[in-house]
Amino acid sequence: MPPPINPGNILFLLFAVGVLMALIQIGLLQIAFGKLGLSSSSAYLLLFSSLFGSLINLPLFTLRTEPQPPAEVQKFVFPGFPLWRFANRTLVALNVGGGLIPVAFSFYLLRHSEVVLSQALQGIFFVSLVSYFFSRPIRGLGIGMPILIAPLSAALIAVILNPEASPPLAYISGTMGVLIGADLLRLKDIRRLGAPLASIGGAGTFDGIFITGIVAVLLA
Repeated sequence: MPPPINPGNILFLLFAVGVLMALIQIGLLQIAFGKLGLSSSSAYLLLFSSLFGSLINLPLFTLRTEPQPPAEVQKFVFPGFPLWRFANRTLVALNVGGGLIPVAFSFYLLRHSEVVLSQALQGIFFVSLVSYFFSRPIRGLGIGMPILIAPLSAALIAVILNPEASPPLAYISGTMGVLIGADLLRLKDIRRLGAPLASIGGAGTFDGIFITGIVAVLLA
């Protein structure tokens, strides 16, 4: 049985749509995707695939976790939405929009740009360390991190390693670095989060991964 839709994700989707419309009006997204060598149609396909893919989580496995204190109440409960009760088990899933698509696009950029594999690995390693250091587990929610730390780090390391191909390198380093540093390396913290779902690339980190990719490219 697929997990119920998280109302918090719905709210983020509505907020993100509003922000994206504003960004489109001033042309920032066109500039960012243009620096990655994408056509307008390809850019919008990637954009909206990531956005709506953020609502889809692919279940991977479950973990037995610490019980949630009785005093804690479920957040984001609205009429008409099913309540997903926490039963001392956390479902670990892969988010399509914030995990699967950024990884696939990073491999595409690595193959079709002037980024060298060794440079990409160095950039990912650096941003992963930064993301791990600045990320924190938030009980009942997930992993949180200051939103501009990763894109600034990705842009800086990309310019240092390869100024000629800094935009694609910044995207690869930023998105993959956040996924590894703020998600995969934090899997050990899942057991004490007290959350029914831990989504790799979703919930608390989707906005960070998405914005990291865009801002890092703009800064590089």
